[in-house]
Amino acid sequence: ISLPIQMRGLEKAILWIESVAGCCAKSTIAPLDRVKILLQAQNPHYKHLGVFATLKAVPKKEGFLGLYKGNGAMMIRIFPYGAIQFMAFDHYRKFFNTQLGISGHVHRLMAGSMAGMTAVIFTYPLDVIRARLAFQVTGEHRYTGIRNAFQTIYLKEGGISGFYRGLTPTIIGMAPYAGFSFFTFGTLKTLGLSHFPELLGKPSLDNPDVLVLKTHVNLMCGGVAGAIAQTISYPLDVARRRMQLGASLPDFDKCCSLTKTLKHVYTQYGVKKGLYRGLSLNYIRCIPSQAVAFTTYEFMKQVLHLN
Repeated sequence: ISLPIQMRGLEKAILWIESVAGCCAKSTIAPLDRVKILLQAQNPHYKHLGVFATLKAVPKKEGFLGLYKGNGAMMIRIFPYGAIQFMAFDHYRKFFNTQLGISGHVHRLMAGSMAGMTAVIFTYPLDVIRARLAFQVTGEHRYTGIRNAFQTIYLKEGGISGFYRGLTPTIIGMAPYAGFSFFTFGTLKTLGLSHFPELLGKPSLDNPDVLVLKTHVNLMCGGVAGAIAQTISYPLDVARRRMQLGASLPDFDKCCSLTKTLKHVYTQYGVKKGLYRGLSLNYIRCIPSQAVAFTTYEFMKQVLHLN
C-alpha cells in the first residue's frame, strides 16, 4: 500500500474518532446547552428561573429526556462538520501556500480560521433546527422532529434564507472570541515567564533551553483566557440564538437583524437578564475545555520544538 493511501486511511480514521468523541462530549453537556437556549431566549415557562432551578424544572415538567431536546440534530451535525472542516483546511492551506505565497504557522492559522467558518456555514441549518427543537416545551410543539422542522422552516420562513437566521452574529463572534482567547493567554504567559520565576516549570529533556510555565499555571491562564473571551463575545451568542428561533418567539419581528436584536434585548431585559442571560452556564461548559486546550497546545509546541 502506498504512503498516500495509508495517510488517507489514517486521516479518515482520525476524523471518525474525533466525530464519535465529539458526539459523546456534546451529549454529556446537552442538558446545559438546552437550559442555556431556554434562558437566552426567555422561554416563558422558565424565564423567571435561574440556571440550577431550570435544570431541576425541565425534568419535572418534560421528563428526563426533556434535557436532551435538540441533541439529535447536533449529533447529525457533528459528522459533516468535521469532514467539511478537514477538507476545507487542506484546500485553504494549499491555496494560501501556492497562490498567495504564505507559509509557516501563519498560513495554518489562516487556513484553520477559514475552514472553521466554512464548516459553520455549511452545517448552520442543523444548528438552527437544533435551537428550534430545544426551545420547544412539551405540549406546545411547533415541530414534530428534525424532518418536520426542515419542511416547516423552508415552506413558511422564506426558503433557504430561513435556515441562516443568526449567521451574521455567529461569524462575527468567531473572530473576537478567538482573538481575545489567544491575546489574553499570550499576555498572561508572557507575564508569568518574564516576572514570576516561581511559576516556571521544568522543560522537556529534548528541549531544555525553552522557558515553560508549570502545568497548573497554564491551566489557570487558559481558563482566564476562555472566561474573558466568553464574556466579551456572549451578547453576540444571545443575538444568534434569538435570531435562529425566528417565528418560535412571540417577539420575532423585533429580532430580524443583529443590531435590532441587540437593541431589543437590551431595552426589554437589560444587561444581566438580557445580553448576559445564561453566561454562567457558558463558564461551566467552556472554561475547563479552554484551560485544557491551551495547556495541551503549549505541551505539543514544546514536544514538537515549535516554541
